[in-house]
Amino acid sequence: MRIMGVMKNRFWRIDARPQGNGFADALSLQEAPLGETPDGHITIRNSMISMDAGTRMWLSDRTDGYQPPLDLGIPMSGLVVGEITESKHPGFAVGEWVRAFGAWGDYSQVDPIMTGAVKLDPSVADKRAWFGPLGMNGWTALWGIEETGAAKAGETVLVSAAAGATGILAIQVAKLLGCRTVGIAGGAEKCRFLTQEVGADAAVDYKAGDFAAQLDAAGPFDVYFDNVGGEILDHVLTRMNHYGRVAVCGLVSDYHGERTAPREFDQVLMRRLRIEGFFSPDFMDQGERLTARLKSWVDAGQLTMPYDVTHGLENTLTAYEKLFTGGNIGKVIVDLEAELEA
Repeated sequence: MRIMGVMKNRFWRIDARPQGNGFADALSLQEAPLGETPDGHITIRNSMISMDAGTRMWLSDRTDGYQPPLDLGIPMSGLVVGEITESKHPGFAVGEWVRAFGAWGDYSQVDPIMTGAVKLDPSVADKRAWFGPLGMNGWTALWGIEETGAAKAGETVLVSAAAGATGILAIQVAKLLGCRTVGIAGGAEKCRFLTQEVGADAAVDYKAGDFAAQLDAAGPFDVYFDNVGGEILDHVLTRMNHYGRVAVCGLVSDYHGERTAPREFDQVLMRRLRIEGFFSPDFMDQGERLTARLKSWVDAGQLTMPYDVTHGLENTLTAYEKLFTGGNIGKVIVDLEAELEA
């Protein structure tokens, strides 16, 4: 956006630590001159911004996470896809499209190496895929199922938050590896979506009164891909097969409230379970290999993703809140293209 010859950039600034889902009280939409591109950096005209639940921890004051919390008074950050409009890095050229960790704003000025910038393959027509099956969600699903969860053909894999972006992909990856799959989601519509659209063998509705009985009918389980933690984890631990594996991908129930601990932790010993947490920084160096594997499935039509798209930077917080209220099916994205072209 250019006003009176000066390039302006709108961005969401972190003003306070949000309480619960009170994001509007903690972040504000600001406007400031864009400034020159620093040496070694690139300027990205953001086309889309990815909404990811894991970034909620960056907004807290917790210092025991996998990375320090973001400082107050700076732009909120997350994954972005966009076109390079200026480059002062020899490995990136103006006009190239990239995915990187940037700002929740119209533009991002980043060091492409430090922010994991990836050049987009122009053969992929739908750029949203770089947030979904070809992005961090895809990497996480594949790594969590095959590496951390060590799922084998014929085993039963259970996935929580299965109607979210990572969960949908985890179900599909497990199916491609020859596993029986069960998804946990909230509400009859999401459960129908999992079985009829995604291909899960069964779905369990955690909002229904007979949740425990549904788990009994669907289990027992060899692998649990956990995106939630909390009480659901307790239910699952008592329904795992001996020598089962729990791949802890996310703990949404703990991100903005009182932290929980499994009351059924003794089942780790009784059933000889292995529980292991994993984050995308653990396998960033494997991104090229993971993307190639995932792209082969995407090209074959075996890996798909529904997108929940919100238009307009000013509506970012509405999109973000969906991640914590169950208001979405699939990948949540904020699309900036319409307003940037205006």
